[in-house]
Amino acid sequence: MTTILVTGGAGYVGAHACKALALAGYTPVAFDNLSTGWEQSVRFGPLERGDLTDRESVDRAFARHRPAAVMHFAALSQVGESMADPGRYWRENVLGAVNLAEAAVAAGCDRFVFSSTCATYGDQDGVVLTEETPQHPINAYGASKRAIEEILRTFEAAHGLRHVIFRYFNVAGADPEGEVGEDHDPETHLIPLMLDAIAGLRPALTLHGTDYDTPDGTCIRDFVHVSDLVDAHVLGLHWLEAGKPSRVFNLGTGKGFSVREVVEQSRAVTNREVPVVEGPRRPGDAVRLVSGSTRAIEELGWRPARSTLPQMIADAWRWHQSPRNGRA
Repeated sequence: MTTILVTGGAGYVGAHACKALALAGYTPVAFDNLSTGWEQSVRFGPLERGDLTDRESVDRAFARHRPAAVMHFAALSQVGESMADPGRYWRENVLGAVNLAEAAVAAGCDRFVFSSTCATYGDQDGVVLTEETPQHPINAYGASKRAIEEILRTFEAAHGLRHVIFRYFNVAGADPEGEVGEDHDPETHLIPLMLDAIAGLRPALTLHGTDYDTPDGTCIRDFVHVSDLVDAHVLGLHWLEAGKPSRVFNLGTGKGFSVREVVEQSRAVTNREVPVVEGPRRPGDAVRLVSGSTRAIEELGWRPARSTLPQMIADAWRWHQSPRNGRA
């Protein structure tokens, strides 16, 4: 079976990707330092403990497993933290990516699927975000991801490292079969924070900013189901295996929902009240981020079948209540 090195494979998206790869007939090797990931989430292939900022540990993983391709998810990803401590984001995200790209080239691995972000576009209100939209990140997280995209382009020019870049929007939901789900420490994502508040695991959900120029004053985001997201990554791998050129794809549904709309939908799905409090804006948050691209659908044949807001909340709520996640 073909081996794929999955950095961040013990994390939320990475663990779902490992399952999708295993179902597609690959052997996923989760490369993770377990700083934010969970060892119990690595159940679809072996775990290789290592740190991307340690080049020797990356080289050892390539030598031991000889992967045919890399899926790169590992990264620091908190916008607020990146505003307060940008050096950490440049060091860990960018240096880690350089080490990974260099190790792949040295090992003769020439296929690279990269988890980028819509945060590279910055705050462009009124603009439909396509792959051709100029990138103007407003925080160090988005800037570090844009830098990695440039690294991949230069590595292709110099070394033939072909790549697929996915810029995706807000990831939500959980594995429909309940094997893996979303669990960060600390938690920063809207839907799990909201479900914690519904379940009484935190006092309330904080609305970070209620005075934005939107219909209800809260930020608007495009949400995509994690299972649909990782299906796109497998399609991206197939794209490279077919010898097709490097390509950038947005992953979103083209539908934006405000924070208050997500709260209302959660009330409907769970049939419970959502305790909320209003708080100040967070530095680095864009007002509106919505994908307008259909490139992944048209070129990859991607079908985001589970990416409706009720379905994403329902799947997340089911996993949230499951004893296996340690919360129930």
